[in-house]
Amino acid sequence: MSVAKPLPHDAAALHVTGAARYIDDIPSPADTLHLAFGLSEIACGTITKMDLSAVSAAPDVIAVLTADDLPYANDVSPSVHDEPLLSDGTVHYIGQPLFLVIAKTHVAARKAARLGQIAYDAQTPILTIDDALAAESRFEEGPRIWTKGDVTEALAKAPHQVQGCINMGGQEHFYLEGQAALALPQEGGDMLVHSSTQHPTEIQHKVADALGLPMHAVRCEVRRMGGGFGGKESQGNALAVACAIGAQQTGQPCKMRYDRDDDMIITGKRHDFRIHYIAGFDGDGRLLGVDFTQLTRCGWALDLSLPVADRAMLHADNAYHLPSARITSHRLRTNTQSATAYRGFGGPQGVLGIERVMDHVAAALQLDPAEIRRRNYYAPMGAETAATPDQRTPASVQTTPYHMPVTDFILHDMTDKLLEQADYQGRRAAIAAWNAKEPILKKGIGFSPVKFGISFTLTHLNQAGALVHVYQDGSVHMNHGGTEMGQGLFQKVAQVAAHRFGIDVSAVKITATDTGKVPNTSATAASSGSDLNGMAVANACDTIRDRIALCLAELHQVTADEVRFADGKVHVGPHVFSFAEAAQTAYHNQVSLSATGFYKTPGLQWDRIKGEGTPFFYFAQGAALTEVVIDTLTGENRILRTDILNDAGASLNPALDIGQVEGGYVQGAGWLTTEELVWDDKGQLRTHAPATYKIPACSDRPDIFKVALWDAPNPAQTIYRSKAVGEPPFMLGISAFLALSDAVAASGSNYPDLQAPATPEEILRAVGRARA
Repeated sequence: MSVAKPLPHDAAALHVTGAARYIDDIPSPADTLHLAFGLSEIACGTITKMDLSAVSAAPDVIAVLTADDLPYANDVSPSVHDEPLLSDGTVHYIGQPLFLVIAKTHVAARKAARLGQIAYDAQTPILTIDDALAAESRFEEGPRIWTKGDVTEALAKAPHQVQGCINMGGQEHFYLEGQAALALPQEGGDMLVHSSTQHPTEIQHKVADALGLPMHAVRCEVRRMGGGFGGKESQGNALAVACAIGAQQTGQPCKMRYDRDDDMIITGKRHDFRIHYIAGFDGDGRLLGVDFTQLTRCGWALDLSLPVADRAMLHADNAYHLPSARITSHRLRTNTQSATAYRGFGGPQGVLGIERVMDHVAAALQLDPAEIRRRNYYAPMGAETAATPDQRTPASVQTTPYHMPVTDFILHDMTDKLLEQADYQGRRAAIAAWNAKEPILKKGIGFSPVKFGISFTLTHLNQAGALVHVYQDGSVHMNHGGTEMGQGLFQKVAQVAAHRFGIDVSAVKITATDTGKVPNTSATAASSGSDLNGMAVANACDTIRDRIALCLAELHQVTADEVRFADGKVHVGPHVFSFAEAAQTAYHNQVSLSATGFYKTPGLQWDRIKGEGTPFFYFAQGAALTEVVIDTLTGENRILRTDILNDAGASLNPALDIGQVEGGYVQGAGWLTTEELVWDDKGQLRTHAPATYKIPACSDRPDIFKVALWDAPNPAQTIYRSKAVGEPPFMLGISAFLALSDAVAASGSNYPDLQAPATPEEILRAVGRARA
């Protein structure tokens, strides 16, 4: 059996030896040219003069292009065409590309790009959430509001009430491989683009528009990325389009990669949020009504901000049944980098809002925060659970604030097991004893669950295609629409194919994702890679397998049901053949050994304006318990121990899934602790390099780090009943933030109101509030 095995990543040996090939490693033709953008130095205004004579005269410069030199569409937006490749005369943020340099070397292009003399009519930029609110600077007229029940009445009648506000910063993707692209002109004006992208079809589409070509004249190929995290869903468009235009105009290959500083200054980040809340609850801590106001800073262009803000609203309940809820979302436009997709896609921001509410309620009632959470959980999964969302409609089932029934909730049992195995009660008592005798170092413990919806909320994206070939020697060649960014998608899908044919996974090769082989792909995002592409590949494999079975059954006068594929053999009644022999027999009998596969997620329907429907196929769940220590004199802190139980359904590959959980947790904890983006009052990003922006290092991981998978098949009909594991674990990092808040609370009697990221400076401020 190939699925469920903890096999290593398909390129693990290449990664550790440095042999894995990324965009910048592809051997380039000798005449390849290199590109760099000239960038804006103001955040808001108009260009009054652009003198590029020094740029053009710089050594090894071949050409310099402005917006007026572009042949067709000057746009790289993934949504509403509001993001010009090169400024059309208006400047929206510091770091916006104004002109394009094409030179003989990477260094020559970068040096020349700094020589432009630009004159501006500068205007006062809108930089903060407060600036945008005051200026009514938005992407939608007024806020988006979703409601369930009568929130005003619920709050008025509630015996207890808390209210507050939590700010949470953005986050730099900091993928190890920066943004990069290589465009190779082909005969007849066609273009081949190698791009470090999560969305090859998006690259194909934007390049075709920019060159005035039909999509069939552009092919995008992606073998692997050195990390993506959402930052390569739309942010790679500019590089690919620039390279393609340069290649078309010069007739030579063109290559572009951002240096790390440029990457951080030009590209979008996670959306930073401010969430105001009012919550009413009873004496046991059960919520009766919650009113959220979510304010999100979207940056200068729309990008993917609407679905990101929508998903924050969709996860405002997290794991908790809210009898009455109102969620108000403001999508604010500012003169900063256009915020974009990032692991969780708004979900983490929404989850952090309700987790703050739970902690605040527990503090107000002086009750155990883990128990408060458990009391507010959705009802556990019952026997009536159906296989597809459109069947999950029993009237008694609890519903989300967007009116979707929740029938696959398993966090009660997961919570009980995690807290018991991690000795939560014993450690909580020990921490209390420690804090009572230690005046400076305070410990804290935090528990957080996650219930994360799996599917694209733009329903038509929930589809995938595949192309599978079986050769005469029994080897299998496969392509699908997903992209590999280190998460192990290729290995998982190869395991699916091997299992369908009953062969060893070593006989299956997946090559680069290619729009010329599988068209109209969706982005590898929304944790959907294995779900969608695994099913599409299974569909293609089954088609070929059934053809082989029918051929062999006819030859040996048995029924097709008597043909069985297992252990590298094909059993045909009493006869046994190797898979290679079966493939060769089918070929000699003129049976096609190539097939396409297709899958679309069933039962989804969603009205984002009303906030009603079934946007998700199922929920992936998990729970984490984190223990920390802080120094109340300096704010310095460490994560001491983390215990995680994560729901991966019937895991396709437990080793890869555990790796994803570990990485997701550390990245989530980094977002809420060390990673701080700072802009000055002119809109200049000051944290634009590893020297000033602190991602978690190996030494920042917990000293004790225990991760286990909850072994229970997905009730939804997914590939081998597995569950997505890309994004949900990210939110388990919230437990580290809650543990820090618990430690701060031990230093005084007031609620500490810790804000995110909980840097040492913020922890000191919170200690002051707790002691005030």
